[in-house]
Amino acid sequence: MARRKYEPTYEYEEFEAEFESLAEEPRRGRKPKPKKASANLLPGIVIRARGHHYDVLLDAPDEAAQSGTQDGRAGDTVLLCEVRGRLLLEKGRDTLVAVGDRVWVMPHGKGRGWIERIEERHSVLSRQQPGTTVPAEDVILANPDQALVVFAVAQPEPHLRMLDRFLVIAEANELPAIICANKIDLTGEAQARSLFQPYEEIGYRVIYASAVTRAGIDELRDLLLDRITVVTGPSGVGKSSLLNAIHPDLNLRTGDLRDFLDKGRHTTRAAQLFHLPFGRRTFVADTPGIRELGLYEIDPADLGFYFVDIKPFVNDCRYPNCTHDHEPGCAVRAAVEAGKIRRERYESYLRLLHGDE
Repeated sequence: MARRKYEPTYEYEEFEAEFESLAEEPRRGRKPKPKKASANLLPGIVIRARGHHYDVLLDAPDEAAQSGTQDGRAGDTVLLCEVRGRLLLEKGRDTLVAVGDRVWVMPHGKGRGWIERIEERHSVLSRQQPGTTVPAEDVILANPDQALVVFAVAQPEPHLRMLDRFLVIAEANELPAIICANKIDLTGEAQARSLFQPYEEIGYRVIYASAVTRAGIDELRDLLLDRITVVTGPSGVGKSSLLNAIHPDLNLRTGDLRDFLDKGRHTTRAAQLFHLPFGRRTFVADTPGIRELGLYEIDPADLGFYFVDIKPFVNDCRYPNCTHDHEPGCAVRAAVEAGKIRRERYESYLRLLHGDE
């Protein structure tokens, strides 16, 4: 498919005029330092994208921005911002501003601002930009710290191959993943451990939790504190109940997490951050970047590297392009036969390799 050309549109005549006046200015660096006249720049985080406008949650209230809207929790100030024209001139193939970006804004008017600077990202949840074969990164979420993958031990029964899929996506994006085995009050912790302990054995942190008994709740709260966490997992596993147990003032009804996290979503792949009311920088995001992102971007030859238990054996195969399916001299299959890789995980690898659900 041909790449869709980036064609910025603007809703305000004043912004169009400014953009035209800057068209002849020389290109500048990605993160220009503010001039002395820009001493009123305020730091914040992009929590939602609205086309070419962005909701920016300011780090702290400021007299210059008190006309902003309140969102998330008492005292939060959010400005609806546009990007300065000179930054737009520097946009290449990759995403200029993404949800999760740390930015500096200049307030103007009532509840509005300009994004003047964009801080360097320390991590991304991204994919190849749709519609083009030219290498171009489409950043779904900037600066995530971790993924919390929630599965119930019962009601519904855990689909561990789906869990493997989530973990592969997290590994491909170099995103640390924590597994939460929820609803242990239905089965007891011993049975829950029999299901999920194999993931602990290969290096994943597993939290055994229950909103009913409050098992694991303090541990989850500590994990979320002052981090950007992608919360994901199948429907019905109790994500809403867990967040209510972590902070009861949220008052989410059972099953309401989708509504809570989908508030204001405009596209099927858009991320949105929600500020949890504990810790100044405690955010959760539910995004198709981790929940629905397909595996088609992953080269089949690389899939083994995203299974943490298969990865140590990949480079020991006789053939460098081994798929670990049928080739002779395959170190991965030998490790399976020797019990060094669990057969269930290997079968999960094969299903993903062949595109089976």
